[in-house]
Amino acid sequence: MNAPDHTDLPDVSDAVDRECMTRAIAAAAGVRCATSPNPWVGAVVRAADGRMFQGATEPPGGAHAEVVALREAGEAARGASLYCTLEPCSHTGRTGPCTEAIIEAGIRRVVVGVVDPDPNVSGRGIEQLRAAGVDVLVGVQAEKVAGQLVAYLKHRSTGRPYVVLKLAATLDGGTAAPNGTSQWITSPEARADGHRLRAESDAILVGAGTVRRDDPSLTVRDYRPPVLPDGGNVDPLRVVLGTVAEDARVQPCYSTSGALGDVLDDLGSKGVLQLLVEGGANVAGEFHRAGLVDRYVIYTAPALFGGDDAKGLFGGNGAWDISEVRRGRFVAVERVGVDLRIEMVPDPADGGAADDEGHERRGR
Repeated sequence: MNAPDHTDLPDVSDAVDRECMTRAIAAAAGVRCATSPNPWVGAVVRAADGRMFQGATEPPGGAHAEVVALREAGEAARGASLYCTLEPCSHTGRTGPCTEAIIEAGIRRVVVGVVDPDPNVSGRGIEQLRAAGVDVLVGVQAEKVAGQLVAYLKHRSTGRPYVVLKLAATLDGGTAAPNGTSQWITSPEARADGHRLRAESDAILVGAGTVRRDDPSLTVRDYRPPVLPDGGNVDPLRVVLGTVAEDARVQPCYSTSGALGDVLDDLGSKGVLQLLVEGGANVAGEFHRAGLVDRYVIYTAPALFGGDDAKGLFGGNGAWDISEVRRGRFVAVERVGVDLRIEMVPDPADGGAADDEGHERRGR
């Protein structure tokens, strides 16, 4: 089974609704690296006279996007429409319920991108607003919102993080020369883009062999998000499969072991919404064969090893027959420096991004 599909909701909206939701999506994008484990949500208040006020989720402990937008609007919120990418919360956590703030502000209409699968919300926010006489429309720009919040939606639906497998290779699929050298296959621009992926992830995972061989620091050095959390640190939790020396550059890190499904359950329980798997080849192969990858991000350099002795993307045995090849669909192809970033999501019916046998899905 896979996380609920939020992309097939009908977009029953007019041009104004779509424009305002697009603004809310843009506001959310600006805080992508600052809100976790809370979702990165955007909101827009459109006043009766057409003025617009926007907000985005603040770092943990701060206000949610709806409250920020209401704060910006002030008295202009009375009788206005509120657009939010995710269903407003109706419970008290680090902050009070957004639904109460919306009702008290006198909002007339609320337009929601997608329903929040978190068991603490899951339709209750919409019900509470409607019970108070607020007109609520759900599903505007749902596909775009679900794509933006995909890591959060999976975590709240399954308890596991969204798994991104990042790889870098030459055009003919080589990741390292026969003598073991591999730096640098891709351009500085591609490496900086890879650091953006790190910044967007709550944890980054490698095998102990990679640490012993390359001694990486696994920090975010070449990317600075538009908005930083308090202290300015966006370095993800560093996770190592196995044990490493106390003086390794990856320290302090979280060492773990066991079945990969159990590792994902453990990280999900720690609030990891997105996990970036960087390798090496053996770890990449294990995640791939277990069907635990939600998105493949492959940086392809305009270079060729030109033989069959270079190290490939995946370690271990691959598909024995063409009928066993894992398939999916390309969701993005973009030039980054001189390289290409190719993103693929696996076809769930073809064994991709599926739970291991016996795993019980749960909300968190």
